[in-house]
Amino acid sequence: MTETAPAAPSSEASRGTVVGVVDEQLDAVRFDDRGLVPAVVQDAGDDAVLMLGYMDREALIRTLTTGRSWFWSRSRQEYWCKGETSGDRQLVREVRYDCDGDAVLVRVEQLGRGACHTGNRSCFYRAFGDASGDAASSPG
Repeated sequence: MTETAPAAPSSEASRGTVVGVVDEQLDAVRFDDRGLVPAVVQDAGDDAVLMLGYMDREALIRTLTTGRSWFWSRSRQEYWCKGETSGDRQLVREVRYDCDGDAVLVRVEQLGRGACHTGNRSCFYRAFGDASGDAASSPG
């Protein structure tokens, strides 16, 4: 197997788990026709689903080699590292890919107020059937 050495992490990123990049594992990920794969972000402590983002190969490599979660913004057409603007950083604890290779799971330690840009801990704070649509039915 071919392995690419991880980049030297910053002091903040050193708290996240840096994973060596194995080309054969990256090749097993099935990126869509836009070069993206959905990335589910889950709290490593309580298993709550925090958010869904999209990664291309470069964002996945950045996530693996820095210990921070990186995504490709479909609307802005640029890379973004979760928490760089808000301070609500995600420290990577583990990254997995599913049996079909068409989804990625990023288990993190969520810092700050939460993962959602609305200020909620999880982006999945709304439930079908909840008339109020507020965070009262939030799973986390």
